[in-house]
Amino acid sequence: MVIAWLVLLGLCAGSFINALVWRLHEQAELSSHKVKKDYAKKLRDLSVVRGRSMCPHCHHELSMADLIPVFSWLWLRGKCRYCQKPISWQYPVVESITAMSFIVSYLAWPSMLSGWESINFGLWLVILTGLIALIVYDLRWMLLPNRIIFPLLAVAVIKDVILLRRSGDPLHQFIEVIGALAISGGIFYLIFQFSAGKWIGGGDVKLGLLLGLVLAQPSFALLQVFLASLLGTLAILPAWIRHRVTSTSKVPYGPFLILSTFIVILWGSHIINWYQNLFSSGHF
Repeated sequence: MVIAWLVLLGLCAGSFINALVWRLHEQAELSSHKVKKDYAKKLRDLSVVRGRSMCPHCHHELSMADLIPVFSWLWLRGKCRYCQKPISWQYPVVESITAMSFIVSYLAWPSMLSGWESINFGLWLVILTGLIALIVYDLRWMLLPNRIIFPLLAVAVIKDVILLRRSGDPLHQFIEVIGALAISGGIFYLIFQFSAGKWIGGGDVKLGLLLGLVLAQPSFALLQVFLASLLGTLAILPAWIRHRVTSTSKVPYGPFLILSTFIVILWGSHIINWYQNLFSSGHF
C-alpha cells in the first residue's frame, strides 16, 4: 500500500517538475526579452502557483484528462490534443524516474521509518523532487536556477535543525554539518575561483553547499565528491575518445553531483563500511 502511494506521489511530483522547469525557463526568457506588451498577464499565466497547465506550444489550457502523468502522454500518442504538435518524451520519463526514485528511497532508506525519521524521510522526498528539477534544468539549459536552489536550502536547514535536536551531542553534530559544508561547498568554491569560472559555474558552488547540508557528514561529503567525479568521468570518457567532447566543451556537472548524493544518502554507510573493511582485512 505504501509503495502504491509513493508511485502516485512520485508521478505527481514528476509532473510538477516538468511544469516547474518549463515555467521558470519561460519566465526567465520573458524577463530577458523585456517584453512590455501584456508582460504582467504573461508572467501571471506562467506562475508556478497561480498559472493553469497549458501546452508548451500553443499555450492552450489543458483539461484534467490531459494531465494524468505518463498515461495522458501515452493516450495522446505524445501529441497535444489541440495543436497536434509533439510533446517531449521528457514528460513521461521524468515522471517515471521520479516515481522510481521515491520507491527506491523508501526501500533502501537506511533507518527505521518511525517518529522523527518519518519526517526526515518526508523532507528528503521534498529535497529529492527539487534535485530532480535541477537535473532536468541543468541538462536542458546548463543552468542551476536560484529559484530552485534557495528553497531547497531552506528545507535542508530544517532537516539539519531536526537532526541537531535529535542528536545526543548537538555540538558534535553541528561540527559534522559544518565539515560537510566545507568539503562539498568549499572544494567547488576553490575550483570556481582557481579556474575563474571556466571549469565549473557559480551554480555548482551553490549546489555543493546545498548538498553539504543534505549530507550533513564529512565522510558522506567526501564520498559524494569522489563518486560525482567518477560518474562524470565514466559518462564523458566515451564521447572524449570519439572526439565529441574536448577540453573546452561545456558539460553540466550538477546531475553527477545530485546522482552521487542520491547514492550516498541511501548506501553511503554501506560503501564506507565496505571500504574500511577492505583495508582492515589486508585485501587492499
